[in-house]
Amino acid sequence: MDSQIFQISPIISKGFSLSMIGFAILWLGVIALFVGIMVSAHNIQYAINPQGLTIKNAIFYGRTIRKDEIAIDGARIINLNEEPAYKPALRTNGIGLPGFQSGWFRLKNKEKALLFVTVYQKVLYLPTTKDYSLLISVTDPETMLEKMKEMWSQ
Repeated sequence: MDSQIFQISPIISKGFSLSMIGFAILWLGVIALFVGIMVSAHNIQYAINPQGLTIKNAIFYGRTIRKDEIAIDGARIINLNEEPAYKPALRTNGIGLPGFQSGWFRLKNKEKALLFVTVYQKVLYLPTTKDYSLLISVTDPETMLEKMKEMWSQ
């Protein structure tokens, strides 16, 4: 005897269609968020001027920090692999992906820090007069630190 094929009953519930549309919108939002984070991770810039430091093109956590809020005398370049006390230990409100950490973290030394880190070997550590420090990866941290000291010591 030949087999016979029967179809499933048609969906008559509007809830199924609406939930599928909602699910698709949710996934599109998640994809857009990840694309935004990826683009941001490649385009963050640090602008220094006589007033302070501006973190630009960061999808989250970008801001301007006034020069009088940065304790420039304590600023230095650190290797997080050699100074593990400054490594991020706990993400409190940030993005922690392989090769990119951005946002608010607690360091191993319990210090609160705002991170924009891509490379652990040369990180510009900027303590502030507020209750946090700033750790940033920059292509030429030596020159940036020199220019900050030069510009802000006047």
